[in-house]
Amino acid sequence: MTTTLPSPELIASFIDIVGSANALTNPADLVPYLVESRGLYKGTTPMVLRPGTVEEVSRIMKLASATRTAIVPQGGNTGHVAGQIPREGKADIVLSLQRLNRIRDIDPIGNVIVADAGCILADIQKAAEEHDRLFPLSLGSEGSARIGGNLSTNAGGTAVLAYGNMRQLCLGLEVVLPTGEIWDGLRRLKKDNTGYDLRDLFIGAEGTLGVITGAVLKMFPRPLGHQVAFAGVGSVEHALALFNKASSLCGAALTGFELMPRLGVEFTTRHIPGVRDPMATVHPWYALIDISTSDSAESAERMVHELLEQGIAAGLVENAVIATSEEQRKALWHMRESMSPAQKPEGGSIKHDVSVPVSSIPAFMKEADAAVIKAIPGARICSFGHMGDGNIHYNISQPVGADKQAFLDRWREINAIVHGIVASYNGSISAEHGIGQLKRDELAEVRPEIEIELMRRIKHAFDPAGIMNPDKVLRAD
Repeated sequence: MTTTLPSPELIASFIDIVGSANALTNPADLVPYLVESRGLYKGTTPMVLRPGTVEEVSRIMKLASATRTAIVPQGGNTGHVAGQIPREGKADIVLSLQRLNRIRDIDPIGNVIVADAGCILADIQKAAEEHDRLFPLSLGSEGSARIGGNLSTNAGGTAVLAYGNMRQLCLGLEVVLPTGEIWDGLRRLKKDNTGYDLRDLFIGAEGTLGVITGAVLKMFPRPLGHQVAFAGVGSVEHALALFNKASSLCGAALTGFELMPRLGVEFTTRHIPGVRDPMATVHPWYALIDISTSDSAESAERMVHELLEQGIAAGLVENAVIATSEEQRKALWHMRESMSPAQKPEGGSIKHDVSVPVSSIPAFMKEADAAVIKAIPGARICSFGHMGDGNIHYNISQPVGADKQAFLDRWREINAIVHGIVASYNGSISAEHGIGQLKRDELAEVRPEIEIELMRRIKHAFDPAGIMNPDKVLRAD
């Protein structure tokens, strides 16, 4: 694989495929494609190609394969593990899918939407709404994240509890292989047992096996009833017990159950414009509960009231508020979705995207808190996330007055502490963000050798030249 700068002739050949207006080479124009959202990684590239058709993607990959040129697919550049960022000091070419943004078909009877990989997630949600349907994937970055990236990272978001992650929300894919061959797997079937499931190989592969260019996505009937409650609880154990009650009472109507610490509420109300504390009383922890019903608004209202009454009677809920309008529902979710960016003004933040069995969340957090505070006295732990599916964003803000860079320099050390505890609970070091560059080397340490070897065999089978997003997920040979 070529790591030196492409020759002027090769650059010209790539430009010919997409046209000069869609090939960026000016250093100032390249900057938005080279830095990931948290600023931890900055890559280099001789050019960014912006194809407008699947056929152009195919031609790019054929040329890249023939010349052994590394290609890095990129959607909205919202990823948190630098899987979409080219390597620093190399000659990787960025392949932006932003112009592949057409919704190809919507079938409200079959509950599917067929879309290009470059479609923005929020636009997919809106298109579904226009047909009285729901596309349930919801992320804080949904205004800029693109479907191809969501699929490549198997994105989760806030509705996994009820609807699953992107793997469960996708029926079929269209993929351009490293050789330029196009696999048309845009099937709309819920049942299809014809050989190996190629679709699931590409979902979550972070662009290391091919370029996702299109997808068949599931839609759902829009709920007729929707209620959101915000409950103050005394401990993580109480939050877990409340979740258990909610699961039993609400069943499939429980579409979200988020855990938030008091510190997170303080950060968001302090730094995010328009966010206010919905309660007059202060509580150590909070649960954001989302209930959606298919029959009526009244049933959702009855359900949320009954849940909170049972929670109060059992001593699990100390206080609670129920949103009385769509504006209030959005405000409560905005607080939750702002919890990560609200940490930035507080200085350095060491972040973890982990999952453990739901029943192990209190024990994991207690053990991890003690270990982190022992390592960095005064560290401010802001752990929050999707309690219903075991995914905790275990984030740590620097001690007040500490040196930011000195704190961030301990990132790997603290990761090792937290991830070691995660492993003891048979958890995962990446629940929904992926591996990318950030966790690539650690993946090889926490997974069995045979598992890594099988991944390498799959990678080599699809990409023997090693040109597809090299050094992401697995270290290049």
